[in-house]
Amino acid sequence: MANLIEEAKLSIDELLEEAYKKAVSEGALADGGFPQGKVEIPKDTSNGDYAANHAMAGAKSLKLPPRKIAEILVSYMDLSESYFKSVEIAGPGFLNFRLSDKWYGKVLRTVQNEGDEYGSSNEGKGEKVMVEFVSANPTGPMTIGNARGGVLGDALASVMDKAGYDVWREFYVNDAGNQVDLFGKSIEARYLQLIKGENAVEFPENGYHGEDIKDLARMIYERDGDKYLNMDSEERSRAFVEFGLPHNISLMKKHLERYRINFDEWFLESSLHKSGYVEETVKLLEEAGHTYEKDGALWLRNTDFGADKDEVLRRANGFYTYYAVDIAYHRNKFIERGFDRVIDVWGADHHGHSIRFAASMTAPVLGLQNKKLDFLIMQMVRLVRGNEVVKVSKRTGKALTLNDLLDEIGVDACRFFFNAKPDTHLEFDLDLAIRQDSENPVYYVQYAHARICSLISAMAEEGCPVPEASAIDASLLNTEQEMELIKQLAMFTEEIRLAARDYDPSRINRYVTELAARFHRFYNSCRIKDAEPSLRNSRLALCDCTRRVIANALSIVGVTAPDKM
Repeated sequence: MANLIEEAKLSIDELLEEAYKKAVSEGALADGGFPQGKVEIPKDTSNGDYAANHAMAGAKSLKLPPRKIAEILVSYMDLSESYFKSVEIAGPGFLNFRLSDKWYGKVLRTVQNEGDEYGSSNEGKGEKVMVEFVSANPTGPMTIGNARGGVLGDALASVMDKAGYDVWREFYVNDAGNQVDLFGKSIEARYLQLIKGENAVEFPENGYHGEDIKDLARMIYERDGDKYLNMDSEERSRAFVEFGLPHNISLMKKHLERYRINFDEWFLESSLHKSGYVEETVKLLEEAGHTYEKDGALWLRNTDFGADKDEVLRRANGFYTYYAVDIAYHRNKFIERGFDRVIDVWGADHHGHSIRFAASMTAPVLGLQNKKLDFLIMQMVRLVRGNEVVKVSKRTGKALTLNDLLDEIGVDACRFFFNAKPDTHLEFDLDLAIRQDSENPVYYVQYAHARICSLISAMAEEGCPVPEASAIDASLLNTEQEMELIKQLAMFTEEIRLAARDYDPSRINRYVTELAARFHRFYNSCRIKDAEPSLRNSRLALCDCTRRVIANALSIVGVTAPDKM
């Protein structure tokens, strides 16, 4: 698949190297080796579409002023078959290149020919990558933090897939440990309150107060009556967990599917305990001398691996900590399932833990020396409605859940708004998300797509279908608005590559918003329907290519591209 931004840059390198070789062969430049400069897109493209600094990079080895080197290179350069129509010298020796019709035409042909695959590349070379995200405790409904992590994880997996990685999406189900015990005790208390009265039964300290716990207790009572009333408390709680967890996990799957997120695997924490994998992993660390005992507990010497403190692996009561389970889980990812890279999408409250955990995973005995563990740490979300902050609290049961949010503003707005830059705090304006005007970014982008679809449909009815890009005259697309729009189309593959490299899928939001803006500027300044036939066809092809790329970009974010609005 083509990356026409990279192709243009490489083409400049080749043009400069060829000019250098000619200059050396005729004695105009010394044979000091081709200068390895950089080719970049300048912020201000009024003086050129690409700028190269090779003349300055070669000043020392060629023993000439940069501007003189630039003049010689330009004099020996042949642009006739290239992507460029001109090259100019600027400042101390920058070489500014302007793109030709050949490049602009190739962009449109490439978009049209590659279709849904446009934007894809082989940057990742099939590297096997797991993205683990959401992984919410199944003790209650998913909250706003899960909503943001869900989109960021899913969109990151999508850009990495487009960039040529072999991607696996995973949800880690915490179906063991203290939170599950507390979940069972919370259902038990609500169940007994239904039978004995609310004031007759004390609710557990730090229990889950949500309405969902009451609903679970009510479902159990409606199904089985007072069957569990005289049962031993531990047995009763265990029975309620066995009912409540599968029910909640099923709801999670349902709500996430509604959110357009599907996982390759829902991995159960309990499977690590049942298989003995946690015990085996801790034993490896013990036998390698990386642990010590203190106050009856087993500790990992995490400071030996550069962390700021040691960690408890097994408590004095014999139970393994979440830290020990996490080490076993990640060892399973790398060793047992063969992933080359693992990316965990975690909240800001896990930042310190991620640093310490990454240190732990460097323990040689774990065998992960050639593996890569990375974290995408996302900042917090603040919901606002009007001038008021919408307060949320999962523990007290007053949370606005993911499903509530989807009911209120819809999937498209949720996914687009939550796919904001991960390392910044997100203020989610609920009123803005439902507005149908250009201030709402998702509406603005979708409207551009719908506008193009309406145009194409109307033109087809008038006997003017979208032409093949290979049949149009790209030289007619010579206004600033047209060229800027085509250059934005060409940037798509590069934006996907950078989004995958930086673990920042929000780049796609910014890209497609700018693409929509450039389309609207083009549409408002360039006639289409009443233009002469050759120009009309060229502009119609440009519109269709823009439609395709908007749809491709929105699909990465998990947002629909409507034909009508």
